[in-house]
Amino acid sequence: MTPNPHHRSAAAGLAVLLALSTALTPLAQAAATTPQTGTLAALPAVPALMDCSLAAFQALNLNGVADDNGQVSFTAVSLVPASSTNPAAYCSVRGVIGPGATSIVMRLPMTGWTQRYVQNGCGGECGNDNLGNPTQSTGCLPVINGELVTATTNMGHTSAQGATWIVDNPWAGVDFAYRGVHVTAQVAKAVIGLFYGRGPAFSYFDGCSDGGREALMSAQRYPNDFHGIAAGAPANNMVVQNTYHHAHRVLTNQSTPGTIPLPARDSYLLLQSHLPYVHSKVVAACDALDGVADGILDDPRQCKFNTNTLVCANNGNETGCLSQAQADVVARIHDGARTVDGQRLEPAISTEWGSELDWTLFVPAAQGRAAQGENFVNSWLYKAFLNQPYKDAGASTPRTLNDLVWTAQGFLATLKSAPLYAATNPDLRPFANAGGKLILWHGWADQHISPQGTIHYWDTMSKLTKTPERFARFYLFPGMGHCGSGLGPNTFDVLTPLMSWVETGQAPAGLVANNASTGVSRPVYPYPTVARYIVTGSTSDAANFAPYTPAAPSDVSTSSLGNFQYTPFFKQASCTGSGTQIVCAP
Repeated sequence: MTPNPHHRSAAAGLAVLLALSTALTPLAQAAATTPQTGTLAALPAVPALMDCSLAAFQALNLNGVADDNGQVSFTAVSLVPASSTNPAAYCSVRGVIGPGATSIVMRLPMTGWTQRYVQNGCGGECGNDNLGNPTQSTGCLPVINGELVTATTNMGHTSAQGATWIVDNPWAGVDFAYRGVHVTAQVAKAVIGLFYGRGPAFSYFDGCSDGGREALMSAQRYPNDFHGIAAGAPANNMVVQNTYHHAHRVLTNQSTPGTIPLPARDSYLLLQSHLPYVHSKVVAACDALDGVADGILDDPRQCKFNTNTLVCANNGNETGCLSQAQADVVARIHDGARTVDGQRLEPAISTEWGSELDWTLFVPAAQGRAAQGENFVNSWLYKAFLNQPYKDAGASTPRTLNDLVWTAQGFLATLKSAPLYAATNPDLRPFANAGGKLILWHGWADQHISPQGTIHYWDTMSKLTKTPERFARFYLFPGMGHCGSGLGPNTFDVLTPLMSWVETGQAPAGLVANNASTGVSRPVYPYPTVARYIVTGSTSDAANFAPYTPAAPSDVSTSSLGNFQYTPFFKQASCTGSGTQIVCAP
């Protein structure tokens, strides 16, 4: 049986989209653009028609469902009863999709399924298939009531992070790059059709970090797989992200800067104990630029912080102040990776002002300790240098971040694998023309992945599609860290607005985010519009903020040596596994 096809007929009477391209006064638009969750289609519940047993699933005929004739085998099936933590009984299903080892894990409600399928992405280098609630779906009623069929995959391997899972296992590389998410969608929708006697009315994908890359990869490569896609903090420029981006932030913090790379772990200039002081100075200089002194920068690009104010000689030897060399490290971390002759390897602002307390990701606690950012690079390099030996002949150790070459030529050589792993193609016209809807989001204080890369993607995609508002929205959350956390409002529901847009044509005007620790809530509006305080009421209450669109765009450029990846001419590769090699079409 083939997977149930999508029916992409556009809903009649789409709601009038908000005009956000011109400068607005906050009070003028407050009532018209109150963030909303929207209304979902009234879909009747469908009960299961199959037994929830391993024998019943092993008897299913799924031949030809997955690409590359991938065979499907089921390994575990069990009935999970309703409980205080589980709103509805569901059938838990585990299986494997060949020819690699891509897992598929599903939850199928026994009763009360309202015909929606949500596939969850996974972060890091994946390697696990724990199936929890969709990312940032707090308050979503179909999630709360247990009405959804959900699924996920380990994307071809079982090692969460490391340098070796792809060695001599080429299908793991292909499945991680793009195939695993696609075949999981194919098989899941086929299973749904057999389990309930009908396929899903609506299919969604929701992921953050690498899950955000998976989301954009689905929209770019397989525009008919999902009706709606939520892509959070996407690691879509994966090769640059896991090489020069992370390596720069570690190496530039070592003594005698400019002689990159340096292997010493006992010569760091900046340590974690310095970060609170740096953060306090940034907040003091830039917090009030958005009209509210709350420790959160609503657009950090507007903060032109002078790192020389951190230097003891310049500030009267304040407690916690830095040396000039340490302040210069702060400037370089903020600025981003460059070649030895100054060419940008990533967009300006690798690390935003206001995120300093989370720089513990790449700034070590003490001399002699490895920074976590170093581990990201070391685990990725074999994947970046496609099909090259895991380590050089005669070498006792695998490649490390010290093998990166900080020249334009070295950078381009690293991008050899980008056609496989990058989800940077801005041509979403097939997805839009199929009726798909995309919500793209990122935290301004993301310590892992720079929001500038997502802004670059949004800008190039917008120019190519010309009318992105007909199918896409982009949200930047002030003060929010990677996929959540951070000082700003960091918990919200992106799934309900996405469903509402797909099912009833209600384009989301804004989202409301909350921070449970601080009690602060804020509206977040489609980029480039920001929330502004209306000068009355509590600054912790979202109701007291309204949209404001700056009259002029930011002066921060997203240009770099990798610009060519963000064009429709940078083709994504189609690859297979052959022996120990990943073989890609030209």
